Order: sequence, then structure tokens, then C-alpha cells
Amino acid sequence: MSKCYLKPKLFSVMKSYTREQLVKDIIAGIVVAIIALPLSIALALASGVTPECGIYTAIAAGFVCAFLGGSRIQIAGPTAAFAAIVAGVVATQGMDGLFLATVMAGILLILMGIFKLGGLIKFIPYTITTGFTAGIAVTILIGQIKDFLGLTYADGVKPIETMEKVLANIESISTFSWQALVVGLVCLAILIFYPKVEKRIPPSLIAVVAGVLMVKFIPGMDAGVFTIGDLYDVPQGLPKLDFSGMDFSFAKITAVFPDAVTIAILAAIESLLSCVVADSMVNSKHNPNAELVAQGAGNIASVLFGGIPATGAIARTAANAKNGGRTPIAGMVHAVVLLLVLLFLMPYAEWIPMPTIAAILFMVAYNMSEWKKFVSVIKSAPKSDILVMVVTFVLTIVFDLVVAIEVGMILAAMLFLKRMSEETRVSGWKYVEDENDADSLDLKVVPKNVRVYEITSPMFFGAADKILDIRLKDFTHCLVLRMRGVPALDATAMNALEQLHKKCRAQNVALVLSHVNEQPLDVMKKSGFYDAVGAENFCPHIDDALVVASKY
Repeated sequence: MSKCYLKPKLFSVMKSYTREQLVKDIIAGIVVAIIALPLSIALALASGVTPECGIYTAIAAGFVCAFLGGSRIQIAGPTAAFAAIVAGVVATQGMDGLFLATVMAGILLILMGIFKLGGLIKFIPYTITTGFTAGIAVTILIGQIKDFLGLTYADGVKPIETMEKVLANIESISTFSWQALVVGLVCLAILIFYPKVEKRIPPSLIAVVAGVLMVKFIPGMDAGVFTIGDLYDVPQGLPKLDFSGMDFSFAKITAVFPDAVTIAILAAIESLLSCVVADSMVNSKHNPNAELVAQGAGNIASVLFGGIPATGAIARTAANAKNGGRTPIAGMVHAVVLLLVLLFLMPYAEWIPMPTIAAILFMVAYNMSEWKKFVSVIKSAPKSDILVMVVTFVLTIVFDLVVAIEVGMILAAMLFLKRMSEETRVSGWKYVEDENDADSLDLKVVPKNVRVYEITSPMFFGAADKILDIRLKDFTHCLVLRMRGVPALDATAMNALEQLHKKCRAQNVALVLSHVNEQPLDVMKKSGFYDAVGAENFCPHIDDALVVASKY
């Protein structure tokens, strides 16, 4: 095992680090911190926790993931992908449940990195990630309608699930506030149109300033608009954690374990996808296993610092690259700048109107939905892929991400197996002749009492029944199976071959196999099939097999 497969990217880039790059990293880190400030607060509120928790997350996870990570420019922090999950855990298991789930998720991520599971991201189908990402975007949008319209829920109404929020919004529509809608629309317009005019200052910061000024100085505007300070007490300074009242019992650990697995899987998927995007921006190559270890350590650090689950943030990572960040120093600077904000400026966050937060999250939802990709899949992909994506999308909205990913993966696997079984062919040689194939039938002499079947594609449980479809004629003395197109063989297919061999023996027909590849041959030897058929009946080439067959 290589000693450096977990080596942080920071230790590699520092060998050739220059003063000029330090200046660029500092500037990029400051810009990213300005972008991350309102986003972190907004995402914390969307996650059902207090606004400062988002800042805590960006500081702790942002610094640790940059220091230990496997990417040059990855920025970690709270993301929209976690909002629905975190809100659900907090509502059902409390903050101590979220703490336990995140710590366990961090441990799982570290183990995934240590055991080199970073490459497994490629086994998550694109249709599933597209489906649940769009689904999360819709859940965030629905969750912010209340604040965007200034709705007030009836006493005791605290919806958790997305569909519950839809019903609650409908039932409370009579409490609509035109002031909240005006603030929200103005901020949303700034977020949409300002980047087309000016790109140097983050639009979310301009929207926050505009929202605060409207509520503070336009007469009557504050009457129907809630601010963060109206709903939350925003503390200044470092978090003060008290573990004395938390439930760390075995029953609690068991209850939150499924959530821990979900957090770990989602953190791995999001962070590695973000790393891939980052690589394309700066012509680099990330270390996936080091990144998983960093994400695990960053998530543990986040909750110990009072935060919530974190992962790689694609938008902030892209902003880092566009502003000159090229090393993990930029990510560490971004965390330090946010720490200074926490220590000296945090009370001013109480002035931010909730419709402004909702507008910011509307844009986050729109950007993460990647609706063009969603539509493109529907227009161009096979029907089975469309089904997987749409089912994952709907289940994410109606139920939750856990159910969506589980069902999506099972459905994708079943449809893949069905597709593979349809591609697997066990055909008489007369059906597979090819004039461009030097080994085709028309160039061979096949005795009348010899039947040749060619098997193509992997032989597994979904296609094993096709072996049993082989038919023997009354005059057949020898059956030749050509297996050059079979790279793999599983136990079910092996059992089918054994049944075929018994059938051949019962009809006094010899069985000869041609060009058996390494993995299938190994399976045949371990099962005893090789000895039962006889080593002399295993031939390296079809010509040799036909010579042996002619002797029967």
C-alpha cells in the first residue's frame, strides 16, 4: 500500500509555493468568505438550525478540509444538498441526534478513504445524482415559500416533510404579507440581474444590504417582514458547547445510524463531484481518498465546533478558482475570514430579512437543480435511465433522500441486469457468422454430428437461463461451447453449465469448451466442473476444439 495515497494536497503544493500565489490565495479566500457568509446563514436556516451554525460549519469544516484535503481548490461548508436531511434529523432526533449522526458519518468517511473507496463514486449512476439533486432543489424551494411570502403558520403547525410544508403553505395563505413579497422580489431581481452588470461583488451580499435597507428605512415595510433577529438570538463569539444534556445511548446511536450512512454517502458524492469540477478548472488532479479522509475529519470538527454536516461546495469552489485561488491556502483563508466575522460582526446578521434569505435559497435551488441536464436526459436517454431519474426525483420530494437513493440504486441495478441479460447471447454458430471475422463458420469445417454454440457477454444470474436453452439434435455426438466473449462467470451461470453437462452425459454427448477466459476458468476449476468435463476437452482455440470434437 502506497504511503502517500492519503497525503494532503497542501503538503504537495507547498514545495513550489510563491509569494505571488500567496497574495492570490488570500484575495480568493476573502472573496469566497464574502460569498459564503450569507449562504452559510441561509443554509443553516434551511436546515432547521440557528443561523450561526452555518458560520461554525464553514469555519471548522472549511479549514480542516482545506488543510487535509486531496484537492487544490476545494471549498467545504454547508450545502443545499444536506438541508432536507439535517432538518429531518433535527426535527426527529434533536441536536444530539444530529451530533451523533455527523460524528459517525465522519468516521465512515475516514474509513472509506483509508480503504481506498474514493474510486467507487463512478458506480453511482448519473441518473440518480441528477434525480436527487433536482429533487433536493425542489424541496428547498418549497421550504422557502413561507418566508418569501411572509406566511405565518398556525400554533402547533411545524411541518417537517416537503408535502407537509406544501399543505401548511396552502392553509396559511391568508396570512400573506405584501411587504415580505416586495422585499423578496427585489432581492431576487438583484440576484438574477446584478451579475450581468457587475461580477466583482457577490450578488448575495448586495441583496442582503438591499433587504436590510428596505426594512430599516422604508416606512411601513418592517410591519410585515420578519428578520433573523425577530426569530433567533444570534450569539457573538466562539460557540459554547454543552454535552451534558445530550443522549449518547446505544439506542440513540442505533436510531441515527441510517442518517449517518446517508450523510456519509452524500458527503462523499458531493465532495468528489466538486473535486472533479475543480480539476477541470485549474488543470489538476485530486486525490479522492485523501479528500474522503478530509471530509470525515471536517464533519467531525464541524459538529464539535457547533456546526452541521458539510461537504464540498461546487459554487464556492468555482468562485475560488475564478478569483485566483490555486492552493488549499485559499480555503484556509476563507475560514479565518469567517472566524473574524463571527467574532466581531455577527450581531449585524440579526438585521437580515427572512425574505432575503428565501430569495438567496431560491437561487441556490435553481442553480443546483441543473434543469437543463434533467431535460436533456429525458430527451435523449434510454427509457430505463429516464425511469430511474424520475423515480429518484419524485421520491426525494415525496419521501426523503434515503428512500430515493435506496430505491434508485435498486431500480438502476435491476434495469442494468435486465439490459445485460438481453445483450447476452447463446447462439448456434450459424447465427453469428461474420464475413469480417477470420474465425467465422464459413471458414471452418464443422462435422454434421457436432454443434457449435458461441456465448457472448458476461454470464451471470440474469442471463444464466439462456445456457439451458441450448438444444441437442438426435444425431449430435459433441457440443462445442465457444466462450471467447465471456469475460466473467458467476455461481448461477456455473450451476447452469453443470446442468447442461449433466444433460449432455444423459444423451451421451461430449462437451468441449473453446477459449475459456481466466476468470471463468478459475470458477470452473474451483467448482469441479473442469475436472468433470476433462482437461482434454478445454481448448485454447476453436480450431483445436473442432479437432477434438471430430473424434467423437
